[in-house]
Amino acid sequence: MTTSEKRQQRAGVVAAAAAYLMWGLFPLYFRALRGVPAAEVLAHRVAWSALFMAALVTATRRWPSVLVQLRRPGALPTLTASALFISVNWGVYIWAVQSGHVLEASLGYFINPLVSVLLGVIFLHEPLSRRQVAAVLLAAAGVLTMVVHVGKVPWVALTLAMSFGLYGLLRKRLAVDAVAGLLAEVAVLAPLALAWLAWLGVRGEGHFLATPAVTTLLVLTGVVTAVPLLLFAVGVRRLTLATVGLLLYLNPTTQFALAVLLFGELFTVDHAIAFGCIWVALGLYASEALFRRGAS
Repeated sequence: MTTSEKRQQRAGVVAAAAAYLMWGLFPLYFRALRGVPAAEVLAHRVAWSALFMAALVTATRRWPSVLVQLRRPGALPTLTASALFISVNWGVYIWAVQSGHVLEASLGYFINPLVSVLLGVIFLHEPLSRRQVAAVLLAAAGVLTMVVHVGKVPWVALTLAMSFGLYGLLRKRLAVDAVAGLLAEVAVLAPLALAWLAWLGVRGEGHFLATPAVTTLLVLTGVVTAVPLLLFAVGVRRLTLATVGLLLYLNPTTQFALAVLLFGELFTVDHAIAFGCIWVALGLYASEALFRRGAS
């Protein structure tokens, strides 16, 4: 590997790690907006993201490239579907953070890679290795432990994992870059978001301009949404998928630490067994990626 390639790889690691850490710290941000209903926060996130992405594309003079990508056959219908999945993911996540379910949200992002493996088998007919089969079964055992011993279906975790897995599946099959894709997705959702915010304003139930702090946080949801995605796009271009796959655990690990150590969410022995099964499953999944990388 040349000096230039090493420098590019280091830059990729820094960019991808920064993106995952920012996503991992999202609970701090959305917890600061606990006084604003999750649906309203989601609407602001969509609206300000649309404005920020449009400004970014204009400033970087990327409109010709973006429009070429969006005119490809099937691009807009696929991005409309992916927009629906990511809006469900965002909405449930914001509600989970505000309602004290960060631990379960972290579980969702821990099992997301394994859900993506299953979706690949179902929709893309990708074969499963023995390690991947074992990893999926262990993860299922972890979820079942939550159902039996904790006494509830971890619907937040499953919704986050499934919605993001289906979102990734759709985006994987579409040759559109991160900037064009996010712009199209938030543009599709923006009319609904603006209509909801207008309705809240008419009824006097909106929180925009309630206080300088709340207003600033709501406006910055667009920046907070776009920046880690752009950093991730920079990182993924410079790194192997195996490296990106290992770095992604920074996100749920950071959320897990915040939930237990800072927010004081309950972590019982049954939680430990469930998470333990899933962590072992992820170890098998990661070892499979490293094995393939070494064999290539």
